[in-house]
Amino acid sequence: MKLKPIFAAMAAVSVFGAAQAAEVEVLHWWTSGGEAKSVAELKKMMEAKGHKWKDFAVAGGGGDAAMTALKARVVSGNPPVAAQIKGPSIQEWAREGALGDISAAATDWDKLLPKVVADVMKYKGKYVAAPVNVHRVNWLWINQDALNKAGGKAPTNFDEFFALADKFKAAGMTAVAHGGQPWQDATVFESVVLGVGGAKFYEDALVKLDAKAIDSPTMLKSFDTLAKIKTYIDKDAAGRDWNLATAMVMNGKGGMQFMGDWAKGEFTAANKVAGKDYTCAPAPGTANAYTFNIDSFAMFNVKAADAKKGQADLAASIMSPEFQEVFNLNKGSIPARAGVSKAKFDSCGQKSMADFESTAKSGGLVASFAHGMAVPSATQGAIVDVIAKFMNSTMSSKDAVAALVKASKTK
Repeated sequence: MKLKPIFAAMAAVSVFGAAQAAEVEVLHWWTSGGEAKSVAELKKMMEAKGHKWKDFAVAGGGGDAAMTALKARVVSGNPPVAAQIKGPSIQEWAREGALGDISAAATDWDKLLPKVVADVMKYKGKYVAAPVNVHRVNWLWINQDALNKAGGKAPTNFDEFFALADKFKAAGMTAVAHGGQPWQDATVFESVVLGVGGAKFYEDALVKLDAKAIDSPTMLKSFDTLAKIKTYIDKDAAGRDWNLATAMVMNGKGGMQFMGDWAKGEFTAANKVAGKDYTCAPAPGTANAYTFNIDSFAMFNVKAADAKKGQADLAASIMSPEFQEVFNLNKGSIPARAGVSKAKFDSCGQKSMADFESTAKSGGLVASFAHGMAVPSATQGAIVDVIAKFMNSTMSSKDAVAALVKASKTK
């Protein structure tokens, strides 16, 4: 079935109740407050087009549980219409022949998407996924009241960061709010590597997996810095969900959190305001860099005409300016496509938009290793295991670097 005529018929579909209404099953892991609010907007748009939304939500911030569930469904020959997949994993699924070509529904996407985003959504030049946003991962979230009492200045390097952490600790707070889960450990690690080594070193080590960069004094220093950060994390951090760590910063039990800007979705859902209740600052040493994490929905091969129609409508809805605005205002991220007004975005959102554009030109825009944007999943998993082991043991920085060299060779 050709998808192009669908868009001309869209107005009629919404008026006449969709002669080809489909049950559109979508797998995702957006289950926290800000995230659930965001996905509800997509459901609303699809139902307005006459489709029945079937939620296939699998909890777990990093999406590991969701991927396990997805594999089981695809192997059994019953994939959902779309699934939240990102980065190199999109190409991995496409190589297996599991994804459908949605290029006919994406005729103007090359003009609307930055090349760095469009390239991730394609396989062999054809669109197989639709991007919903761009997240900046290298953020530091700080409780505003605690920051004001400590001098009011967000740290721009690790010396300033540790000085501030000491003040928070002295005030009886958990200086670094953190959830001891492997993907969260990796999130902190990549911001540390970026802050210690800079964008070029980060790209060489964690994107290109260059052996010389990994086995270097800079990587050793990164682990030393991570080891020091560990000393500011509370003993109850093991297994804590990321949004609970964000809540610690929100309620003043925690001082700072290293986390992507989905954390801002939690602040927004709790009616907290940037600059008044919390501060968003680039992680120490990373002001001129931007680690991007793009959420996207990959479209699976579906045979039924109504399912294909639902898939095309889903892709069009995801890329509409209306959805990109309301979704990203809820989620804390920024629109993936051009042409969305910045007016409603707060100071953090507008800074993210400006930095995304400037780092795209300067070379400071780098793929998030921790969030599946940089390397194949098997390699990422092996490296994350090393980081998690380092965070949860007395492993030395030297041993961690050696283990990282080995893990980076995992295929």
